[in-house]
Amino acid sequence: MTYAITQTCCSDATCVAVCPVNCIHPTPQERAFGSTEMLYVDPKSCIDCGACADACPVDAIFPVDSLPAVQAGYAAINEAYFAGQEPDPVGTGPNFHHWSAPSFERSLPSDFAPIRVAVVGTGPAGMYAAEDLLLHTNAEVTLVDRLPVAGGLVRYGVAPDHPATKKVGDTFARFHDHPRVRMHLGVEIGKDITAQELAAHHDAVVYAVGASTDRRIGVPGEELPGSISATSFVAWYNAHPEVAPDAVDLSSERVVVVGNGNVALDVARILVADPSALAGTDIADHALAALRASKVREVALLGRRGPEHAAYSASELLALKHLPGVELVVDDHDPRTGATIDGAAPDEKAGLLRDVTRETVDWSRTPGPGRRIVLRFHSAPVQVLGDDAVRAVRVTGGKGELDIPAGTLLRAVGYRGAPVAGLPFDEATGTVPHEGGRVTGMPGTYVVGWIKRGPSGGIGANRACAAETIGTLLDDAVAGALPAPSPAPKAFLRLARSRSRHVVDAKGLAAIDRAEIARGRDGGRPRVKFGTVPELIAAAKGGRWKLPG
Repeated sequence: MTYAITQTCCSDATCVAVCPVNCIHPTPQERAFGSTEMLYVDPKSCIDCGACADACPVDAIFPVDSLPAVQAGYAAINEAYFAGQEPDPVGTGPNFHHWSAPSFERSLPSDFAPIRVAVVGTGPAGMYAAEDLLLHTNAEVTLVDRLPVAGGLVRYGVAPDHPATKKVGDTFARFHDHPRVRMHLGVEIGKDITAQELAAHHDAVVYAVGASTDRRIGVPGEELPGSISATSFVAWYNAHPEVAPDAVDLSSERVVVVGNGNVALDVARILVADPSALAGTDIADHALAALRASKVREVALLGRRGPEHAAYSASELLALKHLPGVELVVDDHDPRTGATIDGAAPDEKAGLLRDVTRETVDWSRTPGPGRRIVLRFHSAPVQVLGDDAVRAVRVTGGKGELDIPAGTLLRAVGYRGAPVAGLPFDEATGTVPHEGGRVTGMPGTYVVGWIKRGPSGGIGANRACAAETIGTLLDDAVAGALPAPSPAPKAFLRLARSRSRHVVDAKGLAAIDRAEIARGRDGGRPRVKFGTVPELIAAAKGGRWKLPG
């Protein structure tokens, strides 16, 4: 028996570090690391010890003989990655595979003095940075977030029907009450406290603020009511306090989604999923109620290029193929689509669509009974039609342009970083200019995550990104290049509380967690999130909150 890595792989390589026979690849030392969709277990060298499964933060690794039917294909996917590959010779000795030389990236001088580091943002990038500092140095870490609750995209970006992925939050949560951590949630840098003031209280500041806005598709009518960014839609069903419960209208029978990345597949899946299946998740109450009353029966996914260039991962497509009660269809309007699918290898993205129904969709007809998702490749929007709201989307493809009637358009063409007050900003890339994470022209200031490298890579990609940034920071610290803070350590707490009326600390965050879990307990749900800032603050203070009715 061997183990296999499955859909929820986060690629942070925790499993690689514990494998005793080096059978999980690509490793962080290999060129392919970060460019593959997931990590893979070599079935020929796996010794069935289970160490990787125990270490996996997102429950993505299982014995092959216990894979459920919907994930059985991952045994072949793992094996296919190693097809034709042979391990490097190791000479004599007990090891089956070549091991790279050990490295000690956090080797610091014995007299290295404690430094104070602020991390702005408590999503994966920020928490990987904090973890690196806390595990490998004697630094004191100040965690700052503009929302009164921690988590970032783990809390507000992961789809509710992917609970295993959310478990990485438990890994980060163990550092929230670390003895060298001070937490200040509900404090916005650039509004409550300036970047300069934050820097004055710390040796270094690491910004992990992500990419909070969406990219535009740049067509007429994009601003019509009913045209929504996937960023907002995802925040809506995850109970983000900055998106109103009535922000999404699901009264039309068809929704057009522009884009075919993983976020596009997420929103399409949520739109047509059985609400009863979502009722056991942490989806926002208002979103669950809206989906129960929804009239949406069909979602059209537009991909500018062919199926061989689709931006979604193979694992997300496989999940879509096994969605109960939902038909997956490929619009056969362009002969290139079918030819590509038929000519693709079984393990290629296009090849995974070979057993999917193909038909030339008549978009002038109203959606039929049942629920379905239609993948329309070689098609792009050119105009959003409507007077006071979205009525249809004019698209390319086939013999020319056509109009797809729809009452909602979801733009899922990528995230984009926003300027950070007090920091330089590159408008072309939507990132902060940096060198190895060090902000250009600002000693002691660093960036990590999407605001550093752009909106690419999943949760695990932030681990290597954080390692680079923290390595640069520590090099500067050893070289004496960090500006020394002038105020005493506790002065920042007084400043934060003087500027923000409701600062939430680690105890307050724990109170929010307990309250949300208690709200979900009676309904058999992992938690019911508070969806407004006042509710979150009240829960943090142990105040009264209303049970869902």
